[in-house]
Formats: sequence, structure tokens, C-alpha cells
Amino acid sequence: MTFLFAINPVSGGNNKTVWEEGIKNYFADSSHTVHQFFLDGKTDEETIRQQIDQHKPDRVAAVGGDGTIKIVAAALLDTGIPLGVLPAGSANGMARELGIPPDVEGSLALLVNGVPKPTDTLSINDGDVCLHLSDIGLNAQLVKHYEQNNLRGKLGYLQGVVKVLQKRRLLRVSITVGDECVQRAAFMIVLANARMYGTGAVINPNGTPFDGQFEVVIFRRLSFWEILKLFWRYQPFDPKKIEIFPATSVSIETHRKAYFQVDGEYRGRITTLKASIRPGALQMLVPAV
Repeated sequence: MTFLFAINPVSGGNNKTVWEEGIKNYFADSSHTVHQFFLDGKTDEETIRQQIDQHKPDRVAAVGGDGTIKIVAAALLDTGIPLGVLPAGSANGMARELGIPPDVEGSLALLVNGVPKPTDTLSINDGDVCLHLSDIGLNAQLVKHYEQNNLRGKLGYLQGVVKVLQKRRLLRVSITVGDECVQRAAFMIVLANARMYGTGAVINPNGTPFDGQFEVVIFRRLSFWEILKLFWRYQPFDPKKIEIFPATSVSIETHRKAYFQVDGEYRGRITTLKASIRPGALQMLVPAV
């Protein structure tokens, strides 16, 4: 087979030499063909498509975190080319969801021996792609603070939590799922195509990216310690403080501009959010059962 590796050299702030060398060593005595290229954060979409057209790979691997996976996945939607993951980022939530080993050799073995599985994606506001989790409100504000202040690690998250909590405000929202419209006051609304954030915090216990639907998770109350659960592996959230609505599409209106993020990337402030499921739009490589 021909493998194409899209490497994000800055993902997670980690040096990718270990992964590059691991790829070379793993395939050194192999009959497979391997090509590597680097993402630059500027012309990635064009570069990925050029590389695919040039090498016509059987499988493409994203070497990085959740953001890297999303960039590569967007180019592979509806192509039928399977996407593999080498979890080299600071947040590897999608890799956890898919059961991908965290080490170089284990994830490469899965890339070669894994089976393609049709995986759902979300279409957000008629253009953006979400593989994992998007949200408006408090966590998106934290993502913005984290990005703006170039924070790193769990200590950086803790600093962000303290800062954001000082400014937390309830959102008044109108949420339409199917024929049902509900009015709520909430700190955060999550569109969840999976179970957990990249840190391992479970936010949607019964979620899966393979069932043709997603969940709208409404956080009506949030304490300091519960927000920390977004970034530390504690128990699932108190079901008395959240509501979960299964959906194939949703429309959300907010009474004021709300912070918004998609797969860990801050997108700005919005008053309208529309999303719909795209069942099986992406082939992801998962462990053979």
C-alpha cells in the first residue's frame, strides 16, 4: 500500500522528530510506499489535496492532535480514502475515541492493520466541519483565553479556568431539535459527536461517532470543580445539572454574542448556530474487532 503522512510540526508544541524517525524505521524493511509532508497552517488545504493527487495514497495519516486530524479529514470527506491517526498532539481526544494506541509503533501498526469504518461528521453553519466536539459559552471562552495567552499544559488550563470563571455569565438560548424547541439559561451548550474532550473528561457518556446522530448537551449549572473536569479525568458530569438531546440537526439562537469553538479551535462570537449530521462521510481506521 501507499501511505501518505501529513505532519503538523507545531502540534502540541512537541518536537515531531520521534514520530518522523518512527515512521521511517517502521517501514524500513517493508514493501509499502511511504510519503511524508509538513503542514504550515497557511496553505494546508491546497497542499493536502496536491499531495493526494500526486501520490494517490491508499491510506492517509494525520500526525498531530485533534486540530491536525480535522484539517486532514476535511480533505478526505466523501473520497473513501481511509484516515489514520498518529496521536502526536497535546489533545488527542479523537484518538482515544477510536482506541488508537498512544505510542508510535502501536499507532503505526493500527494504520497498517486497522479496518476502515464509516464515521459521522457535523456540518456547522454551512461550511465548518466538526469531527469531535463543538461548544458555545464557557469552554469556548476558555479556549480563546488559552490561545490568546499562549498557555501550555494543565497549569495553563487552570489559570484559564480561574480567569474565565471570574467573567462567567449565563446564556439565554433557544434550541430547536427536530420539532421540539426549548428555552434555557445555560453556561455552555456542547454539540457532541463523541464521548469526551481531549483531556479524557467524559461529557457525553453514551456518545459515538458511528451512530448517525450527535447529542446536544446543555450545562445549566457549572461549579469551579465541574469545569476542572473538562481538563482532568474525573467522573462524568452530574446528570442533574445537564440535559442531553439526541439530534440529527439543531438550530441554536442566543440572546447575545456567545464564544464559539470547533474541535478545540476558537471561531469567534456568534448568535446563531446551525449543525447537521453527515452520516459516514469519513472513513476512519480503527482496530479490527
